[in-house]
Amino acid sequence: MRIIITALLAFAGLPVISSQLLAQGNSLPSKFNTLNNTFSGRITDAKTGSPVAAASVYITDIRSGSSTNENGNFIIRNIPQGKHLVEISHIGYTSIVENIDFNTDVQKDFVLSGSIIENNAVIVTGVSGATQQRKVPFAVSVMKRQDLQQSTSSNIIESLTKIGGVSTLASGPAISKPVVRGLSYNRVLTINDGVRQEGQQWGDEHGIEVDEASVNKIELLKGPASIIYGSDAMAGVVNIITNVPVPVNTIKANMSSNYQSNNRLRTLNANIGGNMNGFNWNIYTSNKAAADYRNKYDGYVYNSKFTEHNLGGYLGFNGKWGFSHLLLSSFNLKAGMVEGERDAGGYFTKTLAGGVVERATSVDFKSTTPQIPYQHIRHFKIATDNNIRMGKNHLTFNIGYQQNRREEFGNPDDINERSLFFNLRTITYTAQFHLAENKGWKTSIGINGMQQNNTNKGIEQLIPDYALFDFGIYGYSQKTIDKITLSGGLRFDSRNVTADNLLDGTAIKGAGFKKSFSNISGSIGVAAQLTEKLNLKFNAARGFRAPSIPELASNGAHEGTTRYEYGNTSLKSETSIQLDGGLEYSAEHISIGLSAFYNSFNNFIFYRKLEAAAGGDSLVNVNGDLLTAFKFDQTKAALAGLEATVDIHPHPLDWLHILNTFSMVSGQLRTPIEGNKYLPFIPASKLVTEFKGNFNNLGKHVQNFYVKFEVDNTFSKNNVFTVYNTETGTPGYTLLNAGLGADFAGRKNKTLFTLGFSVVNIGDVAYQNHLSRLKYAAANAATGRTGVYNMGRNFSIRLNIPLSFDLKK
Repeated sequence: MRIIITALLAFAGLPVISSQLLAQGNSLPSKFNTLNNTFSGRITDAKTGSPVAAASVYITDIRSGSSTNENGNFIIRNIPQGKHLVEISHIGYTSIVENIDFNTDVQKDFVLSGSIIENNAVIVTGVSGATQQRKVPFAVSVMKRQDLQQSTSSNIIESLTKIGGVSTLASGPAISKPVVRGLSYNRVLTINDGVRQEGQQWGDEHGIEVDEASVNKIELLKGPASIIYGSDAMAGVVNIITNVPVPVNTIKANMSSNYQSNNRLRTLNANIGGNMNGFNWNIYTSNKAAADYRNKYDGYVYNSKFTEHNLGGYLGFNGKWGFSHLLLSSFNLKAGMVEGERDAGGYFTKTLAGGVVERATSVDFKSTTPQIPYQHIRHFKIATDNNIRMGKNHLTFNIGYQQNRREEFGNPDDINERSLFFNLRTITYTAQFHLAENKGWKTSIGINGMQQNNTNKGIEQLIPDYALFDFGIYGYSQKTIDKITLSGGLRFDSRNVTADNLLDGTAIKGAGFKKSFSNISGSIGVAAQLTEKLNLKFNAARGFRAPSIPELASNGAHEGTTRYEYGNTSLKSETSIQLDGGLEYSAEHISIGLSAFYNSFNNFIFYRKLEAAAGGDSLVNVNGDLLTAFKFDQTKAALAGLEATVDIHPHPLDWLHILNTFSMVSGQLRTPIEGNKYLPFIPASKLVTEFKGNFNNLGKHVQNFYVKFEVDNTFSKNNVFTVYNTETGTPGYTLLNAGLGADFAGRKNKTLFTLGFSVVNIGDVAYQNHLSRLKYAAANAATGRTGVYNMGRNFSIRLNIPLSFDLKK
């Protein structure tokens, strides 16, 4: 083990520290030395006064924590001197977040009160270090592991739609992309364990490529976050946190499984982690298989099946000097691509070798093996995450390597032929130097960026081979004055792109180029806790996004449309100014949240129709089909929206919560195109009402019981960009969902297993989400309905079996 840790710390750039740590029992050179302290206490229930077992006590910035025993007691050792943000949490209770000064050993007891809405968690997204959710000036929502497990959604990205202002753009159950306040693709950035997730996120058929069974928490920031992350974080950030150390002196394991009736989805997941004497680690694996899904209008939707096999984990060491962790993950997805082709009778068809077309059979629908056409996506990542104490200052840095391989198979005459094969390799780097808090000031200076290469290995090229280098430097500071927290910073970015010739076989259909983009970003905001119940926020930020490679270099037919798209190497960086304000009111029997935003874009990238030299539309002949030509262009645009939550927990029914979440967004072009002013693919307005009962104890052996019923109203969407046949209106619909579950305990209140049931779309409503790509599949000749509909009624059962072993202290 020591050899492994020595290699790990040497890889992280800490050979001197690692050798001294292992030889001298965690002692350090004097320049790194700091006195370490102990944190202990007891956690009890506010109503009953009884101890709360298995409550989490976690200090984010040092990646260390503990959990309470059956008597509610906890202890954490080796806490560096200085102020640290401590989070106390447990299912069914409001989290307690306190900034505690550890100049000596601290003994403190805590009392937890019941709640359903989390509005004061510790967050790390969009800020330079761990911060209370109430003290950031922008909108950040948190979904913890138990929230995701209790969700009635069919996948983890769909679960995020319970957050106001968040939607999904889907291509069936396997592929969902987050849409934040009306924007998606390269305008929403995904972070996984501190590393910028880089795949082919510009395309409809590309998801986030993270194993959802490994997720511990998701933080979702709404609004520009370019100040910390640089290009692409214009609409927001989805920060997925997977590898969190288990409590010290424990080994924890979990086995879980999920079955969903609609598409026969079955999953099997397992993980095991340990933490002793500073060494901590985790290993996980997950496996999924799903057949074709079905709905009332289409029956079984041919080739919506998928399989997924993932593996990952981390190995690390936490010492008095800080911590160093090495993270690995491997994501492997095979997903069918729904084309929606049907015969005159309305039955889905499949194409076989020799051009033979047959009706899909029951055997085809029930198989979990994707058929032609399908895609195979593999994403490998290795990264090192480090935090080095330097007195009361500290340095955090990570370096990551990713390889994303996307292969598309579409030739029934040669099933091994890769029509497309993108091989994307990315090295990311991030470093932040955090100055010790001084008179209410918390300041950090950082750099981050990436080096990226993409190579085509398929027989077709949609984008050219290219190389990209990205660098950014920034400063960020927070000042707390009594109940007011001011935040702000400045950033400079530079990106250089070199693209090779775009080839069609051996012919050049697009010339290579070199482009450079630079930008200055900034933000300033305030969060004010006016009273114990009322919190106000306001933020102004400038975001930017460099044009993506498809926008610069496309030259080909866009799949599933009648468009032939040309890139534009004259494009400039998108820039935006967003104003964001909100209020939060929390009382004993009601909680209210309200936020509004206005986002003004310069150089918003879209596509426009090309005109032929002789007049009329420019047409391109592709295999005998005449496609209308479009070219990416830029204009001014604006988006505005509103999100509101009202949670009612009426007395004396304190166990009951009635949570209402409403969101709407509008997007318009400053200069209409052919008389149409609407931005395309803006999500419909939505109102979700959830009735939920929480019962922390139902007898001796049933704990954390919940039951809920949801009314999910999506309004009609008629203000759409109909020009160029881009999109069509979508009628509204209402879905009814329900769920229940509980922990079942044995002796000493230890959880033996957790069981949950849910049903989505109880009424089996046939509907199309406005942002579903399948909405624009071919029409059904038998019924006249256009496109493919979303999933029908779906029952789900989820089982989780935890194991925990306390090690000698």
